[in-house]
Order: sequence, then structure tokens, then C-alpha cells
Amino acid sequence: MSQLTEKELEDLLTEIGRQILDQGVGSIGRLGQWGCSTVSVEICPDRINAVIDAGACRFGVASTSAPSLANVAGYIDHTLLKADATLSDIDALCSDALRHSFASVCVNGVHVRRCAEILAGSPVKVCTVVGFPLGAMAPEVKVYEARRAIEDGATEIDMVMNIGALKSGDNDFVRRDIAGLAETCHRMGAKLKVILETCLLNDEEKRRASILCKEANADFVKTSTGFSSGGATLHDVELMRRAVGPEMGVKASGGVRDAADLKAMVEAGATRIGASASVEIVSGGTSSGGY
Repeated sequence: MSQLTEKELEDLLTEIGRQILDQGVGSIGRLGQWGCSTVSVEICPDRINAVIDAGACRFGVASTSAPSLANVAGYIDHTLLKADATLSDIDALCSDALRHSFASVCVNGVHVRRCAEILAGSPVKVCTVVGFPLGAMAPEVKVYEARRAIEDGATEIDMVMNIGALKSGDNDFVRRDIAGLAETCHRMGAKLKVILETCLLNDEEKRRASILCKEANADFVKTSTGFSSGGATLHDVELMRRAVGPEMGVKASGGVRDAADLKAMVEAGATRIGASASVEIVSGGTSSGGY
């Protein structure tokens, strides 16, 4: 173990965690029996061995560097959330993601298991949306939706915040809504992104929403669903980054159509981009529309 490189060790731990979880996917009882939790450790064989001996079944290994603009694909959640998406469209989405090494595919929940099976063993993650696109359902429903998606193979959840509650000034409700999802996601080894739908908010509301996401232990704040009246703007990304500080991720989605758009969003503070024009972005083209 001590002779492994950092990259080899990270790959080994990822594969161990994936195989253990694959054995329990779809079986709530078995997962509950294991008492699975996410454990973050430094790349240190002695510490890893101690954690394994203690019964850990999933490791979180932080990358030593964020994606660079030389690796544009590493920023992108390759997205297909259209209601009329066919199975062949989903298969093509996964094929694109494998070919270009996108960060993830982002699909509706019904397609999560199919994507997880296609992408098994690859570094491409499966992301899905919860409470989409309005965010106006009971928190318990969002929790169930997230749990089912993670059991099906999702490792990233993009939830829609309750926008009406935020605009009504009910900060406690918004915080609890997000915190319930964050607790479920983290307990099951997934990350949580919270969609603010910034086109419906003023700057004070965007700032307040971002802070509530941070207080509720979300991993990312995200600009948009792509299904409302507007998408990501540089102003909003900069505002969200200032509000959450350097610790959290910021995802810009909606309207990023070429490499220049992506570069500008990253320079404004984005660490992930949601786009349906992903192939055009990495190949130097420009999309005329889409998510």
C-alpha cells in the first residue's frame, strides 16, 4: 500500500467504495445494517488502514487540484432534463460523457439507474434533480426522492430550493428543507447542490439564500433550473461566491453555450457548469439554445 502513488491509491479507494455500495444498491435494509457513512481522510496508508479497521465503507478523497481550464470537460455536468428525452438520448448522453470525461451526467430521476449501469467503473458521476423544477413540494417528498435516486446510483443531487418560502422570509423553513436533504445525501455518500433560481430573486434574496445553503451544510449553490425565465449570469455567480466564501462549490447553469462563456463563469467563481451544449463547448463550437 505504501508504494502506491496518490493517484493509484485514490482510484483503488474509489473502486472499493463503488463495489461495496453496488452490493447494497436497492436494499435499504442492507445499507441500514452496514450503517454506511462517508469518511474523508488524507492520502495516508496508515490512516486509511485504521479507518477500514473501524468499519468504514465509503471514503471521500479530495482532489489535490480543481479542474483547470486546460481540462474544460472536468467542469461540466452534461445535462439532459427534457421531458421528451428518449432512452437512446440518455444512452448518447452517457456515451458523450465517457468520450469527453465530463464531471457528470445530469438526468431526471427515472434515468439514474440506467446511467449508473452505463457509467459504472468510470470517473463520470451520475447527478439527478430533486423537487424539480419548482421546489414547491413537502420536504419529506424531496428527501424520499433523493434517497431513491442515491439507491439507484446517483452520487450528486441538485435540489430546487422552496423559492416561495424564501421570498416570504421564512428562513427557518428554507434552512430545514435544505438541511434534511444534506443530511440524507451525506449519510448515503452523495453531494448536494441547491438550485436558487436566481432569475426569480433580487440580490438580497440571492445572498440570503446562499447563506442559508451554507448554514444547512449543502455542498454547492446553483443558479438555475434552466426551465424558468433566465439562466446563469456573471453577476449572480460573483454574488453567490462572495456569499458562500471559498469553501462551497458554485454551479452556473442555463445559457452557457461555448468555451468563452464557461471561462467567464469560472473566473467569476463557478466550480461547476451545467450545460446541454457540453460537446460544443469542449469542441470549440457554439450552441444556439438549450439548457
